Amino acid sequence: MRRRPTRHCRGLLVLGIATVGICACGAQAQTKAQPAPVARNKKPRVDPATRKFAERANALLECEPASKGEWGLLIVDAQTGQTLFESNADKYFVPASNMKLFTTALALAKLGPDYRFHTTLETHGTLSPEGVLSGDLFLVGRGDPNLSNRKFPYALKEEFDGPPEKALVELADALVAKGAKEIIGDVVGDDSYFPREPYPNGWEIDDMVWEYGAALSAIAVDDNTVTLTLTPAEAAGGPVQAVLSPATPDFIVQNNVVTSAAEIKSDLTLTREPNSKFVVVRGALPARSTPRKLVLALHDPAEHASALLAQLLRERGVKISGVARAVHVPEPPAATSRVVLAEHVSVPLSDSVKLVNKISQNLHTEVLLRAAARANGMWNTADDLMKFPADFYAAAGIAPGDVIQTDGSGLSRHDLVTPRAIVALLKYAQAEPWFAPYYESLPVAGVDGTLETQMKNTNAATRIHAKTGSVEHVRTRSGFADTPGGRRLIFSFLSNNQGGKNHEASDALDGLCIAMVEEFDRKSPMKEAAPKRRR
Repeated sequence: MRRRPTRHCRGLLVLGIATVGICACGAQAQTKAQPAPVARNKKPRVDPATRKFAERANALLECEPASKGEWGLLIVDAQTGQTLFESNADKYFVPASNMKLFTTALALAKLGPDYRFHTTLETHGTLSPEGVLSGDLFLVGRGDPNLSNRKFPYALKEEFDGPPEKALVELADALVAKGAKEIIGDVVGDDSYFPREPYPNGWEIDDMVWEYGAALSAIAVDDNTVTLTLTPAEAAGGPVQAVLSPATPDFIVQNNVVTSAAEIKSDLTLTREPNSKFVVVRGALPARSTPRKLVLALHDPAEHASALLAQLLRERGVKISGVARAVHVPEPPAATSRVVLAEHVSVPLSDSVKLVNKISQNLHTEVLLRAAARANGMWNTADDLMKFPADFYAAAGIAPGDVIQTDGSGLSRHDLVTPRAIVALLKYAQAEPWFAPYYESLPVAGVDGTLETQMKNTNAATRIHAKTGSVEHVRTRSGFADTPGGRRLIFSFLSNNQGGKNHEASDALDGLCIAMVEEFDRKSPMKEAAPKRRR
């Protein structure tokens, strides 16, 4: 889309089937011999709805700061596939969390909406009638993203019930109910179901500190996070209490935070070097202020889970002679088989997908990608993993090269997609047996998820079902729109290189959505060309 009327070379604006633009190569053509004049073809008619939408889109995107970034737009009729509007639809954009549209569709297609994950307690040893387990106890993860206290199914917002480690509590209780009183061996977190790859290509160092960048593992207890709570003293100068919950071998906290006067604003800095167990937190919290909670990402989820399970067993009176540790590599084929002592079965995949897209959960998306790939066998490298979706994308009608993928969630800044690839995916999904849970997983404008506060009290409220995306300088939105007249549209709006404040690109996306449902409310009134008579 052109950013300013005076810079026609900036881009290409397509209205229906009419193309408008002036390329820089025109200046070069003037130096060549001019061809004889020819009769000009009559310009194709442009649908009035398309023209009106283009005018509104230009008004939104030609103003700074939106005009300083790059925009790719594509809108099609969901039933006919007719292109209603496009601009830069075949250009690459960093998709941010719009990448989750690809991964969740892939997981539903490959595994099925009713697929369930199984997490088990296993051993090579034996459990005696006296309750003594002779051998290591293995906590075996197979990619369940919801070993937590979340309530399902998701309805309008996240809800929780019980402690964050609720799933491990149930496993520990099941083992004790089986008669276990002592373990002569270690408690081992086994996440070897997925090849070891804590962080995908393109994730940044800062991501790895916080919950949205938690390390990947086939074991995901409470989203592979812990909470550091900082509580200031009653008076300035007093100590600030730092409590890590649940306790974990993954962190050693160095607390350098002090209590400041009540009128002073809080000022905190947290530092954790890559692969370091030391977390240093500095700064000040006002006296008598509300405790601050920092949700931190774990680096070794399997080790953390094993330590947490061991603690839960000890609290239930089980003696453990060994240590808590992790294994990340599968046992050799010649190893003796293990006996399953307890099992946790997940919610259906459709419930997991709904949570992923509603709240845009990165770790869960990465786990779903790997679970879908693992069902077809093990892979050796990250590059091999990223080749797995290729056949699915081809079946969806996505052009080769239109998706460059380095992770599943879109947190990677190395992902690239075109608006046309996203629209092709969504159009393909409509005809698939898993479409209902896929569609229901998308945030609804003004209602829930990451669109809960967007477009309230507008014609787009409740009519936009779309995935949002947001990383630094990137804002994206793609999905379905149902107009007041009952017409369904598929759209992809991608913006990159956005400066300004965070809300400005999102405001432009809101404006585009509102214009779309208003201007394309009914099918084109233009008559189709009459068929030529046969001679």
